[in-house]
Amino acid sequence: MKNFMQSLSHGIWPILAMSLVPTAWAQSTPSAEQMVEQLKAPPRTRGLRNLTVEAANPATSVTNAATSTPNADASPAAVGAPAPAAVAQPEAKPTLSLLIQFDLNSARVKPESQQALANLAQALQSAALQGSKFAVEGHTDATGRSDHNLRLSQQRADAVRDILVTQGVTGQRLQTAGKGSSELANPAAPSAAENRRVRIVNLD
Repeated sequence: MKNFMQSLSHGIWPILAMSLVPTAWAQSTPSAEQMVEQLKAPPRTRGLRNLTVEAANPATSVTNAATSTPNADASPAAVGAPAPAAVAQPEAKPTLSLLIQFDLNSARVKPESQQALANLAQALQSAALQGSKFAVEGHTDATGRSDHNLRLSQQRADAVRDILVTQGVTGQRLQTAGKGSSELANPAAPSAAENRRVRIVNLD
């Protein structure tokens, strides 16, 4: 069982999954056009098969309303003081998810995932996205040592970037970061498949 869980931890690498990964994902590769739409569109929760946009909470404003009857214990400075300025949440950036498979405990992308990355390279070079920069973030689940997971997540993010560069994407448009298991997509299930991912984020 331990070897099986380790295989799951390091053999299959989804790029961003916010729910349990459907088996059908491995059988369907989104087109470059679908990827373009996901990366250029405003953040939303609707996802296509193999695709998910990670969206933050909607922007909100927080204000404190003044009471008509001041508290008798309030200081003179507090009475009638202006309410704090509205605070807005930053907008989430469009994020693309793919199911990418790597060799066990390795950063080598398996042949069956090459088409997905070829489509991604085509999407990033499209007219709609060619002016944007992107982050490639590596994430693991919480299985295994944290220092190993951190290194592996960085290596796999770098591997995705290198493949995109060999297929024509300008390297200066891509930055990578290994996150290890520090930002679990499903904290309630630290070893779940959706935690093992690489996020492609439009930084513009």
